[in-house]
Amino acid sequence: MTARKPSRKGSRKTAAAEANAKAPAEALSVEAVQAPGPKPTPVAAPASASVPASASASASAEAETAEAAAPGAGAASATTTTEAAPAPAKRTRPRRADAVPPRPRQGGDGGGARPAPALDGADRGRLLAGDHHAPHSVLGTHLIPGGVLVRALRPFARSVTVLAEGVRAELDDDGDGFFSGVLPVKEVPAYRLQVAYDDNTIEVEDPYRFWPALGELDLHLIGEGRHEELWRALGSEPMVHQGVAGTRFTVWAPNARGVRVAGDFNYWDGTGFPMRSLGSTGVWELFLPGVGEGALYKYDICRPDGSHTVRADPMARHTEVPPATASVVTAPHHEWRDADWMAHRGDRPVHEAPFSVYEVHLGSWRPGLTYRQLAAQLPAYVKDLGFTHVELMPVSEHPFGGSWGYQVTGFYAPTSRMGSPDDFRFLVDALHRAGIGVIMDWVPAHFPRDDWALAEFDGRPLYEHSDPQRAAHPDWGTLEFDYGRTEVRNFLVANATYWCEEFHIDGLRVDAVASMLYLDYSREDGQWSPNEQGGRENWDAVAFLQEMNATVYRRNPGVVTIAEESTAWDGVTRPTDGGGLGFGLKWNMGWMHDSLLYVAKEPVHRKYHHNEMTFSMVYAYSENYVLPISHDEVVHGKQALVAKMPGDWWQQRANHRAYLGFMWAHPGKQLLFMGQEFAQGAEWSEGHGPDWWLLDPSYEASGDHRGVRDLVGDLNAVYGAVPALWQRDTVPEGFSWVDGGAAEDNVFAFLRYDADGSPLLAVSHFSPVVRHDYRLGVPETGTEGWVEVLNTDAARYGGSDVRNEEPLKAEAVPAHGRPASISLTLPPLATVWFRPA
Repeated sequence: MTARKPSRKGSRKTAAAEANAKAPAEALSVEAVQAPGPKPTPVAAPASASVPASASASASAEAETAEAAAPGAGAASATTTTEAAPAPAKRTRPRRADAVPPRPRQGGDGGGARPAPALDGADRGRLLAGDHHAPHSVLGTHLIPGGVLVRALRPFARSVTVLAEGVRAELDDDGDGFFSGVLPVKEVPAYRLQVAYDDNTIEVEDPYRFWPALGELDLHLIGEGRHEELWRALGSEPMVHQGVAGTRFTVWAPNARGVRVAGDFNYWDGTGFPMRSLGSTGVWELFLPGVGEGALYKYDICRPDGSHTVRADPMARHTEVPPATASVVTAPHHEWRDADWMAHRGDRPVHEAPFSVYEVHLGSWRPGLTYRQLAAQLPAYVKDLGFTHVELMPVSEHPFGGSWGYQVTGFYAPTSRMGSPDDFRFLVDALHRAGIGVIMDWVPAHFPRDDWALAEFDGRPLYEHSDPQRAAHPDWGTLEFDYGRTEVRNFLVANATYWCEEFHIDGLRVDAVASMLYLDYSREDGQWSPNEQGGRENWDAVAFLQEMNATVYRRNPGVVTIAEESTAWDGVTRPTDGGGLGFGLKWNMGWMHDSLLYVAKEPVHRKYHHNEMTFSMVYAYSENYVLPISHDEVVHGKQALVAKMPGDWWQQRANHRAYLGFMWAHPGKQLLFMGQEFAQGAEWSEGHGPDWWLLDPSYEASGDHRGVRDLVGDLNAVYGAVPALWQRDTVPEGFSWVDGGAAEDNVFAFLRYDADGSPLLAVSHFSPVVRHDYRLGVPETGTEGWVEVLNTDAARYGGSDVRNEEPLKAEAVPAHGRPASISLTLPPLATVWFRPA
């Protein structure tokens, strides 16, 4: 993302209004995790229980098992059925204790409940204000002298009744949604709550009888910033806990005074669902029985000043379709069928393998298609063109389509615009089964300021840097991550591995790396502060990128990371153990800029800019490069690739074809943005995508565009079949100039070699004339003759069809420092490739 992205407009909020309750003035102390009574003895889970794999399992003896009822625990038996807990159809204002007297208690089959001790006023106030850090210490069941205390917080309820074997006891209405009573039993029974509203009655599990569903190892790793599978610990996780199906909600909000879960299951009123703090980690947790996949939710956070904010889940794996912003409970169900691809994708190091990339904006490639519909079209199209990979512009959820996905709010959620996370998995699977790798753009450089997302998430800078100058991204009006904070770095490193492991992504192209590396990036004097050594390097960002690359490569063999880095930072693709950043490849922004500058000139002026095309070979082996003609080069007034070319329509297409031939032969991998493969003349727009109508046979000039597309297919076919074009991309032994100084002729001639020394001769001629008997020196190899294997001037591509039909015999005529040479005909505005006969 080298160009300035469009500015973000504010996104629409959901129906979840922010709570207005003010919290007590006293400070919130960090205390040990409170749980409802002694921990019960675990028993085997029912055979039908399916528990997700998690690091929690190794950390907690009860996380994956149902638990038998035990004194003070209130656990349900393994045969207890869990029902969804819908909110009442009609909402009424909660009754206050001083406005309506308590309802008389009615005894049940097993006897009624006795009055409970009065709830402490501070606890009551903090629960209602949403700033209680240990609600399980007050709500749920607790052994007390003479029985078991039961207390529930059920706003808008008319009555709450405890149902257990031999016990049916209506609790006292204590006002403000609180209900309580003391059961005349000696130990906590397996129980449920019957909650009556004005026009319906439901039977539910009590969330406050459950022990934490997050293990000690998870909490330790989160605190250390080393949880490499963070998505299994934070966010919403459907699971079976203590024998009951529901969803565990966990969120990191260390500055919050309290956190509550609000969703469509409680009319977006989180009053009755306060979460507990899990100690010094800053993690809050609540298991909600009966809540399952598809539920919408957000977190109601009480800030340090007592005000409230309602936020989407930073770890949400699914979201509503924008502009709606709620998070969605989800779990993966896709059955992968790409085992062969995954097993062999790392057989060859990427820098020694063919790597030709088709860059795609999924939302506009074929506007209106879903992930599954794209799976029926995109793999076949890309395979027919011969590209080895697709690169997807960001698919992480983003509220504003005009940002093209580069202003992310849901780092763990594929955008819902085209379907569900499993639908996206289906698309990746289809591409793999077609033999096509999948790279995705990944954006850890910044995030937008939307007040329902990450910005000041819990009332203070959390994901962003605490220094406003360090936090503000000067180019895009966004916020930069605080790479020095362990939890934030963990959030991003785990996110990189998440896409590779959960969605089988084969590569991450990391956007805007330069803006991360420099403290003074796009900043004037006085707008930034130097590092401890007095320099401008952001060492926190360097450490983050090194950790991310090392982790991704260690955990995911065959995956490649690619840096969009536009400066001369040393060692971008050097391994981290050698002091480098550890990327596999780097976009060659210098080659892109210089070569486009050259071809945009009229041919008569190109001789004065000859070095623009040769300078890239001065530094070609300093990094492992990709040659990108990306979306950034065909928008915002920069013109489409063919429209950059001078001359009439024939010359523009000829220049376009010659340039692609030069690009595919130049050392480095290739990347071409959609629409440029058939010489679309208009700039790309995310609103309508490529101009596919140009290929319609009913359009009189469709042959011109089909010819360019045919050339791209042939470039990729020859490229994949000739190791000289890719096997030694990153070592000087793979390249040799024949003539890099023919400025007057606008000619560039060079040799590429494979590991065995077999050559390919590439000649690019950027003048609109035919040159006959043009002599070039060649190695002795090929004395039997050199044959054309590709000519961009061929008639089938729309050219003038000036060819070298017969093998060109190498003659003992020295030229260009070589003992032999060939005499050839150079077509106008064309690139020609030759191989020994």
